[in-house]
Amino acid sequence: MSHLAVTDPEIARLVVAEEQLQADTLRLIPSENYVSHAVLEATGTVLQNKYSEGYPGKRYYEGQQNIDQVETLAIERAKTLFAMDHANVQPYSGSPANLAVYLAFLQPGDTVMGMALPMGGHLTHGWGVSATGSWFRGVQYGVEQATGRTDLDKVRDLALAERPKLIFCGGTAVPRTIDFAGFAEIAREVGAVLVADVAHIAGLIAGGAHPSPAGHADVVSTTTHKTLRGPRGAMLLSTAEHAKAIDRAVFPGLQGGPHNHTTAAIAVALKEAAGEDFRVYARQVVTNARTLGEELAARGFDLVSGGTDNHLLLIDLTGKDVPGKVAAKALDRAGIVVNYNTVPYDTRKPFDPSGIRIGTPALTSRGIPASAMATVAEWIDLVVTAARTGDEAAITKVRADVKALMDAYPAPGLSVR
Repeated sequence: MSHLAVTDPEIARLVVAEEQLQADTLRLIPSENYVSHAVLEATGTVLQNKYSEGYPGKRYYEGQQNIDQVETLAIERAKTLFAMDHANVQPYSGSPANLAVYLAFLQPGDTVMGMALPMGGHLTHGWGVSATGSWFRGVQYGVEQATGRTDLDKVRDLALAERPKLIFCGGTAVPRTIDFAGFAEIAREVGAVLVADVAHIAGLIAGGAHPSPAGHADVVSTTTHKTLRGPRGAMLLSTAEHAKAIDRAVFPGLQGGPHNHTTAAIAVALKEAAGEDFRVYARQVVTNARTLGEELAARGFDLVSGGTDNHLLLIDLTGKDVPGKVAAKALDRAGIVVNYNTVPYDTRKPFDPSGIRIGTPALTSRGIPASAMATVAEWIDLVVTAARTGDEAAITKVRADVKALMDAYPAPGLSVR
């Protein structure tokens, strides 16, 4: 970053500091990961300089000889990897991708059904504080208080009563396998378009560690980072029937020119995800999460739904007598990065909830094995206890231990060690 250091030393210093922080900390936020050097390089290319409104072969700007090939590579790789008829790789991020789905299929005021945000759903699935809940009529399903799992019979009853035109399955804090076939049957019965939002689990699907929505969902929405280990972007995949509606909704419906440097990085990440090494990684993400969940449960932690089938664990800390926000900040001081999170039927406010959300994609990308999960669970237990008792010395000790483990498993894509 020699040029950046000369032009803007303040920003250069902060970038270096962030790189060091990512190298030294145990990153357990489920939506975070490490991208490869190749993905990083693609995002910093001269493709940044090019405007490309439209689609390959149908642009509103000239000089697209190379850009068209880049986007076509990304499209074809996405279609192959996810076994879908059509792919649009232009959405800027996950929320705009979901907005494009609304634009493609709904009119303002139409009914959309998705998982309630406090139950693990996403803002853009019709929740009230989102534009999707303001412009459309949102109805929500949830999980059972006793099991932490969705009862599809109740989802069907709600769909039959409300007759949504669009149904979302998936979410942002869902630790269990999504029954795409079950949701598809409900959608067919009420005549709704089924959208599988797989932003969190796209990498697991690509790596064969989670069932695929292909053949069940009309539309698949996903970000390209998280478990997929690509840049911060998004994709919409669909059946051939809905291809034109999706493309028109993205451009010109919501966006102008695509971010070509991001498209290139998406193409690189998709090529990486098609390899056998990625399949090994995806399976290990799940193994690490399950093992970590078992170790935490053995230490008295209350796991929502009792565990996990994927990369994510949602933990209710009520029984530990520590609020989620207090625990998350103490863990951060110990070099263990998580996010505080509401849990189903939470009695606390969203900005000061009862739980934390953790995941294993980033630590798995570092090569940390399942055998280390007992140590990670022990650190979490020590720090949560220290947060309750005010034992900062214990937190400082864990911080040193975390640094030692991170030094033993260097992160991909980082130059610091």
